[in-house]
Parts: sequence; structure tokens; C-alpha cells
Amino acid sequence: MGVRAKQPAAIFSTLELGKAWIHQHGLEGTLTWYPLDMSAYAWVVAQGRFKPKPEAPTPQFLAGFSSAYQPHHHYGPADPPESPGLAQ
Repeated sequence: MGVRAKQPAAIFSTLELGKAWIHQHGLEGTLTWYPLDMSAYAWVVAQGRFKPKPEAPTPQFLAGFSSAYQPHHHYGPADPPESPGLAQ
């Protein structure tokens, strides 16, 4: 998500495509992996990385949930441009 952004600006099928777009436009922010067809909350719980409380989570909690266990990459103004396809 971009610096000061309230929602993601784009979704990519590969890390390489996301990195290329970030560098093409000189963007800053975080590129975060999300599972398909399930919430980030459900994915983290299924991975055994988060133990939910016995009571059901609130809608507000689910809507804002993210986890450091989701693969993510930070980009800032000092990051050199990379060519798509370079090893991570």
C-alpha cells in the first residue's frame, strides 16, 4: 500500500510485476502478498500463526486485519530500480 494511501492501488499476479510497476512510477510503500479466496485472518489462523480468541472477531477487527507473517516488501525513495525477473 502506498504511503498515506487508504487502500491498495493495484493487484499483481507476481512479485516481479508489482516491483516493476512500483519502480516504473517511482512509488513508495509496501507490497504485500494476500491469499486468494480467503481472508488474511483466515489464512494466518490456518497457518497456525495466530490463535484467535474464543469469541468471534468483530467486523472492524476482520476488516483491518493484516499480519507480519504475510510476505511483504517495503519500498522507499532510496531503493534502486530493479529489473523484473531479478532474484528477490
